[in-house]
Formats: sequence, structure tokens, C-alpha cells
Amino acid sequence: MPESSEAEAANELMRLAREIAKHNRLYHAEDSPEISDADYDALVRRNAELEAAFPHLVREDSPSRQVGAEIAASPLSKVTHEVRMMSLDNAFSDEEVREFTARVRRFLSLPESEPVAFTAEDKIDGLSCSLRYEKGELVLAATRGDGQEGENVTANVRHIADIPERLAGGNVPEVFEIRGEVYMAKSDFAALNAAQEAAGGKLFANPRNAAAGSLRQKDASVTAVRPLRFWAHGWGAASEVPGETQYDVMRMIEEWGVPVSPLFVRAHSAEEMLAHYREIERRRADLPYDIDGVVYKVDRIDYQQRMGFVAKAPRWALAHKFPAEKAQTTLEAIDIQIGRTGKLTPVGRLTPVTVGGVTVTNVTLHNRDEIARLCVRPGDRVVVQRAGDVIPQVVENLTRDEDRPAFAFPAECPECGSEAVAEEGEVDVRCTGGLICPAQRTERLKHFVSRAALDIEGLGEKTIDQFFALGWLESPADIFRLRDREAEILALEGWKEKSVQNLLASIEAKRGPDAARLLFGLGIRHVGAVTARDLMKHFHTLEEVRCVSMTANAEHFPTTESYSEDEIRDAAISMFSIDGIGGAVVQALGAFFHEEHNRAVWDDLLSEVSPPRYEVETLDSPVAGKTVVFTGKLETMSRDEAKAQAERLGAKASGSVSAKTDLLVAGPGAGSKLKKAAELGIEVIDEAGWAAIVAAAG
Repeated sequence: MPESSEAEAANELMRLAREIAKHNRLYHAEDSPEISDADYDALVRRNAELEAAFPHLVREDSPSRQVGAEIAASPLSKVTHEVRMMSLDNAFSDEEVREFTARVRRFLSLPESEPVAFTAEDKIDGLSCSLRYEKGELVLAATRGDGQEGENVTANVRHIADIPERLAGGNVPEVFEIRGEVYMAKSDFAALNAAQEAAGGKLFANPRNAAAGSLRQKDASVTAVRPLRFWAHGWGAASEVPGETQYDVMRMIEEWGVPVSPLFVRAHSAEEMLAHYREIERRRADLPYDIDGVVYKVDRIDYQQRMGFVAKAPRWALAHKFPAEKAQTTLEAIDIQIGRTGKLTPVGRLTPVTVGGVTVTNVTLHNRDEIARLCVRPGDRVVVQRAGDVIPQVVENLTRDEDRPAFAFPAECPECGSEAVAEEGEVDVRCTGGLICPAQRTERLKHFVSRAALDIEGLGEKTIDQFFALGWLESPADIFRLRDREAEILALEGWKEKSVQNLLASIEAKRGPDAARLLFGLGIRHVGAVTARDLMKHFHTLEEVRCVSMTANAEHFPTTESYSEDEIRDAAISMFSIDGIGGAVVQALGAFFHEEHNRAVWDDLLSEVSPPRYEVETLDSPVAGKTVVFTGKLETMSRDEAKAQAERLGAKASGSVSAKTDLLVAGPGAGSKLKKAAELGIEVIDEAGWAAIVAAAG
């Protein structure tokens, strides 16, 4: 681990906690991971290294203390697990496995002559699920969730053939929770995606996502037609355990009619465990299901009980992960795709190659810097891997030394011709076309009418897509010209006179919109809802925001207007004097107004709407004129709502704690800000205390 100062370590631990929590939520709660398993494991390992080096900096919200993720908003009811569902610590090398077995001996104070057995089984890539049987009858099934609380999927698992409604045999305990993985076989996954594509439905990224999405359905009839499977790997709450070893209990579960991995074995040493790992790795590509490693467990249950658990994992178990599989192929072309926010993402088109049993034809090259690092050009021979068996990536360029020109990353958006620039300190290159870029236009229109922006009821995503396809919506101003298309809208299938009138009335009601909401709705980079309010509180009119933004950026983004040095300096001072407004916001505003087409869209919109001068009404309150900071997790309101409340009470909402801070509102997981507030003697209250202040102010 590179040497880190205490301050650097604290900052990195804070960043890691947030980043890992985000990826936990995406993977466990939303079934839409953004990074590979390998990249996720690297984040977790870095967090563990820092915590080992600085144990006094371990945070309350540390990933080492968390399992899974809190359940996202879901139509499924919640279930509290009687026995917590844990995760597993990971190993990535043979030496770590040998250290694990040695650690078991040290913890139990066992001499070398004392035999210690372990079980070893392939780690299937599925969705964790707990099945509660009472008197042999299935009464409850739940996902893992955050380990303490999961989702009730009982009705859904009753459609999985591998899960019996009643356990076989007469020696079943009064209560027994079988735990395992719901998964989808590779062939079933391919058939499901083919059917989805034929029906114009959503394609799943991988079998794990398909299994998770199929199990967590509100309508169990959807689950019923999905080819889900299950196998057991352990147990939870039990009135009695039918065996003295992991191996014997799992074989009993198998006798009850619940599948267990066919590669489940007992091993008596680290070398036997590693031999089984290598055998499974050799057979991996030919297995009918996806796996990402091998799990080892201490066999004797009394040893497991003695060893117990750390914060989120048992001391007596370990997951030995596989390295990513690799293959060679040719990079045929590099295409540039434009994302919703204007980011230019290079995508490599490959000669099709099979990696880990999956045919890979495309690979993300991430950004301009990654292309430069790999020196890739069309025609290069490259090594591709499916990191974590999910996301294909190029890891090596085998022909980088060949004498051919470097790939020229575009300086203009290939969709609309606008400038493509990278902000200072960022690697991503973005199109500055904004509202006129075809690749961004519909998504930006959806943002413009969203609840946090203009909040136009009746103009949802499908309607915007429909009107855009008809050529009726090109820019925000076109929304206010829909009244001229009343007859045409009424002629569309599914539209009735009442729904058309409601839509047009909702649009007309926004002709005098809140200026901050309108500014936020334009989707200018770095100008979120709070920043838009801060700008409007300071400048009061949209025209002033535009004028000052262009003046402050005149040296970097020259336009047809000319400004003196004094005007440029004064404008910059005016913008930077606003709390929370930094260089990124100022530059983003300058880039937006620098583009002539953005100014044209702006002028066109303001010809249709007339936002009143922005003034903030404040109430008399004990926090009027004070600086308030919110930290930790707010459970009854969003962070933006809390800041808006502070502004309404006449307070200033800041993002950092300093000697100027008067009050800190701390929710669960508050970390360094709470510590700093204590050091500075700043008053600290919880969310309930803040709610009382808001209520008292009326």
C-alpha cells in the first residue's frame, strides 16, 4: 500500500465508503452493476488495507461493516432475517488460501497433528435467497437484502422447480432455513434474451441480472415463466442442526430434495482445497452455469461456532475468486457513442471472440486517456477479458509498437458538430451541444419536464418519445407550442379530449415558471437544483445569470460580445462570491453560453415563458442568519429538501464544516464532519431536532 498521511487516509476511506455503497446498491438492490466484480473487489481490498493501517479511522458506514445493500423502493414486502445473512471474505491467491487454513489453526489453537477438514464448492453467480421450512413446509422465502432485512419472494420461489414445497423424509427439524442461490443456466439465459429481443423487450446483461430481475417480480406469474434454478450452500435459523459437520448437513439437505452443487467436496488440507479449485477452474467454461470462484468452509460445526464472525463475514469461510478470463482478437474499429450527459465514450468493435463461454464483439475503451494508455488503433491485435465475467475490456495491445498513426479522438461531437471538451482535472470529453445534440435531446427534454425541474404533469417519457418521433418536440420551447397541435394530438391513438386538455393546461400553468427550476431543467453540467437556487438568489434574473456567466468566461470562451478586463474580473468575483459555486460551475456555464445554438435555444425558450424575478421568502427562526451543515444519512427527507428548508428559515446551507458553521445536523453514518464539529465546539442536533425547528417556524 502506498504511504498515506492520516488526512489522506481519512479522505480516501470516506470516498471508498460512498463509492462501495453506491455499487452495493446497484448490484444488490437494483440489479444493474456499473463496474466489474474485479474492480469492485479492488475497491474493497483497498478499503481493508487502509483500515488495517489506520484502525482508528474505521468509519461507522465502513464497507467492512456492511452486507449487501439496503432494499430499494420495491412493491415486495420486507422480511427481517432471524439469523443475519452474511457475505464472505475474498482471496485471490494460493498463498491467501494457505494463510486462511493456518489462521483457522491459530484461532482454534490446534497443533499441526490435529486434522482440520474443510468443504469446497463452486461459487455460483446468482441471487442469495433464504427458504424457511416449518414442519417441512415452505412458509417463507426472502432475498438477502442488506443481511438484516430482505424482500419477501415466497410466491415467486414456489414457481422454481428446484425448490420443494415440502421437504422429503421424516427427519426434518421443526424449523429449518435453507440458504442458497437462485440462478439461471447459461442456455436458459441465452434463450430468454432471444425471446426478449424478439418481443422488443429488455435484454439482460448476464445470467445473474436475469435471475435477480426474474425473482424480484411483483407479479409471480412473470417469475413462473422464467427458467430459474436453485441450489443450497448453507442454512440459517434452525430448531436443530441434523449433523455435526458442514458436509453431513449439506448431504442431509440434498436428501430432503433440495439441490446442492455437484462439485461440493470435503478436503483435508490447503493443497487439497487448491487442487479442487484448479479442477473447477479447468472445467469452468464447460459448466452449464456461471461461477466466479470456489468457497471454502471449516467442516466441523463446533469449530465454526467457536470461530464466530467478524463485522460482515464468518471467520470460518473464504471465497477464492477466479481471475478474469482472457482471449486474443482484432480491434476492427473504434466508434464514438454520445451518452445522455454528452459524454463521448469510445467503443471498440472486435472480431468476435469467445471469452468465458460468451461471444464478445464490442468493448468499452472508457475515454480518451485509456485509448492513449493502450495506444490502440483499428487493426491492432488485443487481449480482451471479461472482468468479473460481466464487462468486456481490453487489457493489452499486442501490436502497439507497429508504425501506424495514433487514433485521433474527435474534437467535435460526431452527432451535432459541437465542440467536445474535457473540463480541467477530468478525463471525460463531453459534447457541449446540450439541447441541440440529437444524442442528448430526448433525455434532456425528459429532465426539463421532470418533477424537480418544471414538473409538467402528463408529459412523461413515453409521450416525449412519441412527440419527438413525430417531429413536434425539438427543444424546450416546443413544449409550449404544443397548444397549436391540439387537434393532431387528439387524433393519436390513446388520447382523449380530457387527457389532451389536462396536458395543455399543465403546460400553460408553467408559462411563469420558477426561475431556479427552469435553470436546473436546462441540464447545464454541474448546475443541480441547489446550485440553480444559489445562482438565482444571488442574481435574481436569468438574464443576469447569462450575462455574468459569459463575462466571467470571456477569456476562455470568447463570443461576439467584447468585455473589458475590469468587467471580466468583476463578473468572476461576483460568481465566486456565492457559497458553493466553484470553478467547475463557472466554467460549465461559460461553455454552455459560448455555444451559439445554446443561446438560440435559451432565447427561444424565454420567448415562450416569463419567469418572475427570483426572490426567496424567509421565516423568522432561531437559525436565521446562521450557517447549517447537513451530514450523514437523512431518513425523512432528501439533502436538497433539507437545504431548501434551511434557506426558507433564513439560514445558509453549507457543504463543509468550518469555524463559521453554527449548527451541524447529523444523521446515521456521520463521519469526519461530526468529528470536526466536536473539535470546534459546534452545536450538533439530529434529524428529529431539525424537524422540530422547521415545525416551530411554521
